[in-house]
Amino acid sequence: MLVSHAGHSPRIDPTAWVAPNACICGDVVIGPGCRILYGAQVIAEGGSIELGRDCIVMENAVLRSTARHSLMMGDHCLVGPNTHVVGCTVEDQVFIATGASVFHAAHLARGCEVRIGAVVHLRSRLAPGENVPIGWVAVGDPARLLPPDQHEQIWALQQPLDFPLTVYGLQRADADMVKITRGLSEALASHGSAREIQGDIA
Repeated sequence: MLVSHAGHSPRIDPTAWVAPNACICGDVVIGPGCRILYGAQVIAEGGSIELGRDCIVMENAVLRSTARHSLMMGDHCLVGPNTHVVGCTVEDQVFIATGASVFHAAHLARGCEVRIGAVVHLRSRLAPGENVPIGWVAVGDPARLLPPDQHEQIWALQQPLDFPLTVYGLQRADADMVKITRGLSEALASHGSAREIQGDIA
């Protein structure tokens, strides 16, 4: 399904293919040879999304941008099933495996691998060819790679990256769930005027 949102409609290269039950919404550019598989969601929320040549987005993956963070993906990238990739920069030939998460303002350099269930935290930067092991967390700039049981070390690196300010525009002391959900509710209300674009999406 193609959806026009906030005055923008998706632009899909004629050589790309989008599954009938995938959703492409808003200011999205899908490059030549891309394949967006069943159930995938590519949703531009204010910022843009651009996929380069021959990117493969597998089943039920979610790619999002926000008003604060656009999503740019280079050429020949593969995004595995059930992944979450939001508001970041992904250079060429990056592999993001099943169930992995890449957060706001992260930067994955050429040839990186984010393996099954791994996390690249917000504002974290992976060097060219760097691999995040299965289930591990990459955090910081440059990223340190830590196993998930090292919570205190992860938090020590993560806290100064300031998730509430980076993602929601709220100072940590003010970032309660009322303010967060109210802000998101107001921002997401724009979908009330979104409309499906009729016609063939392939």
